[in-house]
Amino acid sequence: MQNFHVSATGHSLNYLPEYVAVWQGFFEEEGLNVTASVPSPWDLVLSDIGSGKAAAALGGIWVPSMFHGRGKRYVPFAQVAARAPLAFVGREKPEDFDWKAVSGKLISMKGSNGASVGLFMKLLLREQGVDPRDVRFVQDLDGRMLTDLFVGGMGDYLVIDYPSAVTLETAGGGYVVQALPITGGNVPWSVYYTDGEAGEAQLDMQTRFARALGRGMDWILANDAENYRDFLARTFPKFAPELLVRLANVYRANGMWTTPRIDPDAYARWQRGISDGHLTSAPIPYGELIDSRPTADFVKA
Repeated sequence: MQNFHVSATGHSLNYLPEYVAVWQGFFEEEGLNVTASVPSPWDLVLSDIGSGKAAAALGGIWVPSMFHGRGKRYVPFAQVAARAPLAFVGREKPEDFDWKAVSGKLISMKGSNGASVGLFMKLLLREQGVDPRDVRFVQDLDGRMLTDLFVGGMGDYLVIDYPSAVTLETAGGGYVVQALPITGGNVPWSVYYTDGEAGEAQLDMQTRFARALGRGMDWILANDAENYRDFLARTFPKFAPELLVRLANVYRANGMWTTPRIDPDAYARWQRGISDGHLTSAPIPYGELIDSRPTADFVKA
């Protein structure tokens, strides 16, 4: 049995296939003892993969993109989440929401745990015909603080993780006017990446990891979340089990979990957002950043 430690930027429902693959023994059947940790601050994941403490980091693909050609080579080799697990919360009811009306408004969105939220929201606004320069943003605080401020009256919209948004809505703190796992489209939101190119032994481990991860996705897609309510409750104790079941089924139905392969079209879309956010000078071609070998079995014939 080989140890495969994942240093992750969070512990989230959208990472569920990894947790299921551990629970169901899929990694073990591939000869891997998969463990995970969430360091604080989050960017310690880079130290973990650089030192060999971790076999992979799990987080946003914007990090490998940002460092590409700038002295570091971080290599994404698989994805776990194919959609943004976010919600756009407003003060009006969903049926009254119009993206065009966001111009001139104040949007609060967390920026304390990386750049993904801001990059994605600005990409989405541009795609909806809204110039982000016409919108005011607060994005230098954490999600909990911004939520408390939103409930207290600050701003017009709030962008937070989907489970927290639904919890907030249930408590009467606002309305989920856009559930982005449903309406936000495909991007390689959460990926596994390494420090440097994989050698033969590392590639073999990554391939087995991706194969077991894919089995975790398939298992989730084949099983209504109600059937593993207790596992969800144990894995995410801060959320109500009913909420976890509901949102896991929303994710199942809307393409959050597809295959471990990073989809080229979704990748190209996300590269536009990353480049427009000035983290790269131009979108990076797929083959220059992604090591597609570990997920070759998932390419459709």
